[in-house]
Amino acid sequence: MDLKAAKQQLFQHLSWEVHNQRIIEAMKRVPREEFVPESQRQFAYQDRPLSIGHGQTISQPYIVALMLEAMQLEPTDKVLEVGAGSGYVAAILGELVAKVISVEIIPELAESARSVLSRLGYRNVEIHVVPRTVLGWVSEAPYDAILVSAGAPDIPQMLLGQLKWHGRLVIPVGSRWQQQLLRITHLPEGDRVEDLGTCYFVPLIGEGAWQE
Repeated sequence: MDLKAAKQQLFQHLSWEVHNQRIIEAMKRVPREEFVPESQRQFAYQDRPLSIGHGQTISQPYIVALMLEAMQLEPTDKVLEVGAGSGYVAAILGELVAKVISVEIIPELAESARSVLSRLGYRNVEIHVVPRTVLGWVSEAPYDAILVSAGAPDIPQMLLGQLKWHGRLVIPVGSRWQQQLLRITHLPEGDRVEDLGTCYFVPLIGEGAWQE
């Protein structure tokens, strides 16, 4: 199957599963094949994660759509992504919101993501390399929403502190091998936690998360 046909089939499937048409249209505009290694391009529109090297993956399109839907995004939002990886999710966020800050601990991945995003013309997305002792990007806080593209052992309080009131944190929480996808809404009267189902992500490494 060629990429065009595979893409059409993938988005036909996603349209049955995801109700937010704005997210589906944003994902259609982002060429997923540009964010995977050349050896993986033929699989770019299969609904599964793919290796991008350095022990990391580009997430399954359905899970990406589910997480984006859970963020309840508005076009005027400023969003933080923790775990830039290939830059694929940052690009989709760039289609959906006013500004995206994305952080990554692996310099090679960050540089590759920057290169692809620049080539594709994304001017509202910033990729920053951060040390393992830093979780998030405090200088641009507070954010309307935060997306974490890696699994944490607990809900990181330092990320909640970077949200506006009524902001949403969407994050996989659980063991290194299986997590529950959570949406935490940051409220003055106490944070509201919603369980959106089981998922599988690479571990979030660093301060407030897993150690090496």
